[in-house]
Amino acid sequence: MGDTGQGTAAPRLRRDAARNRERILEAARLAFAQQGVDASLEHIARSAGVAIGTLYRHFPKRIDLLLAAFAEKFGAFMAAAESARAADDPWVGLSSYLETLCGMQAGDRGFNDFVSMRFPASAETESMHDQVCAAMEAILGRAQEAKVARTDLTIGDLVTVTWANSRIIEATSDVAPRAWRRQLMLTLESFRYRGDADLDEPPLTRQQLYDAMARLSAP
Repeated sequence: MGDTGQGTAAPRLRRDAARNRERILEAARLAFAQQGVDASLEHIARSAGVAIGTLYRHFPKRIDLLLAAFAEKFGAFMAAAESARAADDPWVGLSSYLETLCGMQAGDRGFNDFVSMRFPASAETESMHDQVCAAMEAILGRAQEAKVARTDLTIGDLVTVTWANSRIIEATSDVAPRAWRRQLMLTLESFRYRGDADLDEPPLTRQQLYDAMARLSAP
């Protein structure tokens, strides 16, 4: 019997599906970077040249698309966190970690949102954020043990740096795109160890921090 073409149809369909997936991811990365995690999925599908149904076949939920779009960047961020944790100078580790985080925020509004929020319905993002918190604790703990960072600092204080940085970037990105760096430098100076005196206002509890991050992602 002659070749009916059925033998090549499946591989061709898989190649087409893979190309569509990559086009969707390229469009999503650009849209999320410009508009944040709430970017229109319909716009992303149009930009990718596919139907919205095709997008949903590849990524049934928005969080699925977010995870795929930010997977590479999250990996790079965690690698930077590991380098900061291993730095010979604990203060350099802490300051370089925060500069890397704030710099990645400045270049990508969607990643800015992603690291600043909690998505309680997604076990995968919860695990990722737990990894971030563990890295923060290790980096901050080394700096505190070395008496180069305030002993009353918490990871909640580091997370609020990202919230403040987000607003600074939003206000200045078009007129002074490096303004966030000055604010970060001022913040880091306030983080330096100068004795054991605690502030009058207590830090956020773990639950308060979690609830605040989850609230940011609420529709």
